[in-house]
Amino acid sequence: MTELTDLGVRALRDGVRAGSFSAVEVADAFITRVAQAKALNAFIVETPDHALAAAREADRARAAGETLKPLAGVPIGMKDLFCTRGVQTTAASHMLEGFVPQYESTVSQKLWDAGAGMLGKLNLDQFAMGSSNETSYFGNVVSPWRAKDGGNAALAPGGSSGGSSAAIAARLCPAATGTDTGGSIRQPAAFTGIAGIKPTYGRCSRWGVVAFASSLDQAGPMARDVTDCAIMLEAMAGYDAKDATSLQLDVPTWSHSLSPSLAGKKIGILKEYRVDGMPEEIEALWQRGIDWVKDAGAEVVEVSLPHTRYALPAYYIIAPAEASSNLARYDGVRYGLRDLPQGANLQAMYAATRAAGFGDEVKRRIMIGTYVLSAGFYDAYFTQASKVRALIARDFEAAWEACDLLLTPTAPSAAFALGEKSADPLAMYLNDVFTVPSSLAGLPAMSVPGGLDKQGLPLGLQVIGRPLDEQAVLNAGLAIEQRAGFVARPEQWW
Repeated sequence: MTELTDLGVRALRDGVRAGSFSAVEVADAFITRVAQAKALNAFIVETPDHALAAAREADRARAAGETLKPLAGVPIGMKDLFCTRGVQTTAASHMLEGFVPQYESTVSQKLWDAGAGMLGKLNLDQFAMGSSNETSYFGNVVSPWRAKDGGNAALAPGGSSGGSSAAIAARLCPAATGTDTGGSIRQPAAFTGIAGIKPTYGRCSRWGVVAFASSLDQAGPMARDVTDCAIMLEAMAGYDAKDATSLQLDVPTWSHSLSPSLAGKKIGILKEYRVDGMPEEIEALWQRGIDWVKDAGAEVVEVSLPHTRYALPAYYIIAPAEASSNLARYDGVRYGLRDLPQGANLQAMYAATRAAGFGDEVKRRIMIGTYVLSAGFYDAYFTQASKVRALIARDFEAAWEACDLLLTPTAPSAAFALGEKSADPLAMYLNDVFTVPSSLAGLPAMSVPGGLDKQGLPLGLQVIGRPLDEQAVLNAGLAIEQRAGFVARPEQWW
């Protein structure tokens, strides 16, 4: 019999419904797996009781002949950026260590309402700021993958949703929540050989999600495959009156409408994404992706996003500016860490608290953001970056006149070693070069695994779609997934 932990969301859901195994058996299998994987440091908090309670309710409902909920019997991981009632929520920061919310985020509540159970809170880059999961106060997440010729060098699982990507790839959970501000679902998905989708901005509520950059942050699912992502997204999405940016739209049944046929679709290839120095393996993967979508019936056309070269600098002005504003609330007064030196006044308490509570990368971005919002530089930096953002969105609108979807690599390389880029913030920021433009425009975008590099490490392909056209993105992802035939998994060493 297949190990229960090798099954994905759909297989677990259907197996519990059919009585092939019980939900409690599933929960126990994953709880054991999580407990045996401390070396990955994927979880900040483990919540076996939550997973078992949901499993018992699923088994009770089935025994009573009741209709099971959409995710009954499926235990998942929750990125520790989502507030969970009665369970510590830290955003991987010392600033929020020990904070136990008395309320539930909208997205997590929707998942619990759909019958899912929580295995624990997953590690991430502190306040979601990072591309390698090296900025967490609770230590690095380690990718379950190893390079063929890299000895035992620990690899980055991507960021900021590195705990989510590592846990899914290591079979610690079948799916997990992620958040994506500039690529934080897609890049870690590519690094660990899983699927992940950032939906259209506003599809999923941001209420109860610790904020990084409010005009960019968007929750989304990460899972083993495209179908599981669609099932998860159906449970996560929906209008929320508590979030002013939430879209008042019905949630489509994406999983029921999945089709790998791309007949009649035009797929755009961006000439600006052929960057200097791109590894040959990434170029080759991209070409294979082009061949796959042609095989699925799509017509491939070249399109242009002329302002895309300015996307990364614009993002690293806008996102830190919003972060400096959002993180101003962490001052040691109402909740979170308070560092009060003896004899200190209020100003000294603010300074001591923020110095102790925030990590180096968070401080770096707060300082950048405060600088670009300051009186003498607001117009020169923030206003200009906002104008560039509008031009990038306009470029995408023009591209949609020529095509229905865009196909790009997800990241400019496979996973790198932990510590390899941490001393060079600019090199780290370049990890987001392919993912940031669609974030600035608020578009749905997905990463699916496309193959392995010569070191045996996963590489991802990205599909970008029109606003609200998650169905086309998922369909193209499924077409690529079926043709790539990606079944590789990390050999267990942990």
